[in-house]
Amino acid sequence: MIFIGALLIVAYASAYVVDEREQVVVTQFGKVVAKPNVEPGIYFMIPFIQQTNYFPKNLQEWDGDPGQIPTLDKTYIWVDAFARWKITDPIRFFQTIGDMYTAQGRLDDIIDPAVRNFITSYSLIETVRKSNRELPVEIGLDEDHSAASYSTIAVGREKITEGILKQAQPKLEKFGIEVVDVKIKRINYVDRVRKSVYERMIAERRQMAEKFRSEGKGEASKIIGDKDRKLKEITSEAYRKAQEIKGRADAEATLIYAEAYGSDPDFYSFTKTLEIYNESLDKNSSLVLSTDSEFLKYFKGYSDMPSVSHGKAGRGAEQGISAVAD
Repeated sequence: MIFIGALLIVAYASAYVVDEREQVVVTQFGKVVAKPNVEPGIYFMIPFIQQTNYFPKNLQEWDGDPGQIPTLDKTYIWVDAFARWKITDPIRFFQTIGDMYTAQGRLDDIIDPAVRNFITSYSLIETVRKSNRELPVEIGLDEDHSAASYSTIAVGREKITEGILKQAQPKLEKFGIEVVDVKIKRINYVDRVRKSVYERMIAERRQMAEKFRSEGKGEASKIIGDKDRKLKEITSEAYRKAQEIKGRADAEATLIYAEAYGSDPDFYSFTKTLEIYNESLDKNSSLVLSTDSEFLKYFKGYSDMPSVSHGKAGRGAEQGISAVAD
C-alpha cells in the first residue's frame, strides 16, 4: 500500500495539463529540456526535478501610457496608443524575458519610441486623417490654413500605424513576441493648446453666426424695402385712379352745373348773390353802401329780381331776400 501510494503521488506530480489557451515550457534546473507543448492535452515530466512554465497562447493586450508628443509642424498633441501581441516562440520568450510582467515593460521600451518617432515625423493632419476626402466644414483651422491645403494626405494615419508596427516587430522577434497590430486609440491637443483651440473654434462659430445674422438682417431689409416700394406703388396707383375718377366727376358736375345755370343766367346770379349775402352778413354786421351799389342791387326791390317771381322759385327768392335783409 505504501508503494502504491508513493506511485500515485509520483504519477500525480509528474502529470500536467495544457489547455487550448496555454503553452508550456519544461525546464530542469532552469534549463529547457524539451520542446514546448503547445497543443492541449495531458503531459508528463520528471517530478520534483523538472518544472513547467506556462505562457498564454492567445492574443495579449498592450496599452501604452498616454504622452505628449510634438508633430512635425510643432503642434503638441496627447497620443494614446495600444497594441495586440502574442508569444510565438515560448522557449525564446522564457530565455530572454521570463514572465508576462517583464514582457509588458519590454513592449513599453520598444513600441512607445516607435510611436513617438512616427508622430514626430509627420504633421498633425497626417496622424488624424487617412484619405483626401473633402472636409465638410473647416473646424479648428487657422485663418492662414484652409481645408484645401490640409486635405492632401501623403501618408495618413493607417500608414503611420503600419510603420510603427514594422519598426517595432523586428526588435521583438528576438524575444519570441509577434506584434499583431498597433493602433492609435486617441489623439488630442494638450491642455494649454486645447484651450486656445476651443476658444478659436468658439470665435469662428460666433463669427459664422454673426455672418448669418447680418445676412438675415440684409434679407429682412430687402423684403421690407420691397414691401414698402410695392405699398407705395399701390398707394400711388390708387391715388392716381382716385384723382382721375374725382376729376371726371368734377368735370361732369361742372358740366351739369353749367347746363343748369346756363338755362337761366339771371337766376344763377341771383342765387350766388344770396349765398354771398349769407356768408358775408350776419346780425352783428354793419355796412353802409349806396343804393346804387351792384352788391345791393337785389335790395332795391322786387323789380330787379329775375323773372321767376311766380311759383316756388319766386317764393324762395323772396324769402331769401327777406332773410338776408333781416
